[in-house]
Amino acid sequence: MKQYTIAELKKEFLKLKYDWFPFHIIGIRSKENNPNVFDDLIGVVNNDSINWYSCTTNAGTYWLNHPMNVNGTAVLKCNQYIDSWALGLHQGKYKALRQIKEVEVWRDNDKDSLSEEQGKIDSGLFGINIHRANINGESVFVDKWSAGCQVINNSSNFKDFISLCEKSKQNFFTYTLLSEF
Repeated sequence: MKQYTIAELKKEFLKLKYDWFPFHIIGIRSKENNPNVFDDLIGVVNNDSINWYSCTTNAGTYWLNHPMNVNGTAVLKCNQYIDSWALGLHQGKYKALRQIKEVEVWRDNDKDSLSEEQGKIDSGLFGINIHRANINGESVFVDKWSAGCQVINNSSNFKDFISLCEKSKQNFFTYTLLSEF
């Protein structure tokens, strides 16, 4: 997937009437939407630079076929979520970005292994965290790593991501999820 420049992102933000911040996180959901693979991007904007990382913004096929919620598996709705994440522990185990404000999700409940923006829209605190897959190395398949979270598949890239968040000295983080454009 294309790694967008700051200028391209600012133009898209302007079109969508989103706020631009000197430090924030941007996710790009792939149009390809291949099931169970890390085909999306997450970027950390720091003034006039951006660091891109491979990730998934979709649940893995396990959770799509076995939803935790009776209404379906969470698929984070593309939108701008201002100050909705903070540094904390993912599942009480390791440092990640934890959801702290309500977000909107689609509830995909057709159990067809494909993450889709369809069904009921739900809003709330769902534990849609930004975290890593494996503790070491790189994961190829999403599988159980995401039930709706935004997941970076490479452990060293995730360490870099968290380091940038820590160095920002921010208490809260804005995450803007875009569709590939």
